[in-house]
Amino acid sequence: MLRKARVSDVKSIHRLINLAAAKGEMLSRSLMDIYGSLRDFYVYYDEEKEFVAGVCAMNIIWENLAEIRSLCVEENYRARGIGRNLVEACISEAITLGLFRVFTLTYKKELFTKLGFREVDRATLPEKIWSDCFRCPKYPDYCDETAMIMEL
Repeated sequence: MLRKARVSDVKSIHRLINLAAAKGEMLSRSLMDIYGSLRDFYVYYDEEKEFVAGVCAMNIIWENLAEIRSLCVEENYRARGIGRNLVEACISEAITLGLFRVFTLTYKKELFTKLGFREVDRATLPEKIWSDCFRCPKYPDYCDETAMIMEL
């Protein structure tokens, strides 16, 4: 079941993201950061197993720009369309809010290409660089994520 995240999901979101980060699939997030941005998150919740199996967030960056971030699906749940559904839920929310430029920094270029995103130079996203990137230990010389954008 796809739904907005709840406070009771925070520790599961944190675990899922940081396990993926340990494998080099994404950047880590702190518990404090997840609590502070909880309203941004959607989760895929397996009701039968009472388990958060996937997460994705849509973060408002600027008046005309949103970011899809922290997309992660538990390995045993991959290749079932869960990641696609999570991203589409975030895009739908961006549209509802009147945000028609949506971007991501990702290691999963193929997935986002299939969803209609195109690769861009990170320099075309100065709002992101000044809001988050400059705090990242990989910035500026070691960033290995691909910047992609969708204009709706």
